[in-house]
Amino acid sequence: MKLNTILLTALALAPLSAANAAIDVNDAYARATPPNATTSAVFATIENTGDETRTLVSASSQASSIVELHDVIMDGDVMKMRQVNSIIIPAKGHTTLKPGSLHIMLLDVNTPMKEGDNINVELTFANGEVQALTVPVKKVMSGMKHHSHH
Repeated sequence: MKLNTILLTALALAPLSAANAAIDVNDAYARATPPNATTSAVFATIENTGDETRTLVSASSQASSIVELHDVIMDGDVMKMRQVNSIIIPAKGHTTLKPGSLHIMLLDVNTPMKEGDNINVELTFANGEVQALTVPVKKVMSGMKHHSHH
């Protein structure tokens, strides 16, 4: 590749890299699915190093035909999961997606997700930015105590 082509490519991509530099996704993972399960979730810490609040408005993945942003709320004594329209990542701050809280829900998972696999996830922000991630699948407890069945 000629130097001019490399420089032009770098200049053309500079606005994208500057926009992406404000968002860092750390410690992302997807929950492995038990046999016959059709749902999973993606968790991560999304850090915003920029000066403006960022808003995650959707996510997608080839691993699942339906991907939704979710939160868990207490309704009396009952924890209920609900879909949310967006997840805010404050300026110079972070938002943690974790079990029992905000997360990305994978519904109608295409194939079982096994520990050691990776899935691709795309995050779409309100400003139109899309961030592509490769997320490892990990076998983790759901955050609830393990109950044995007698």
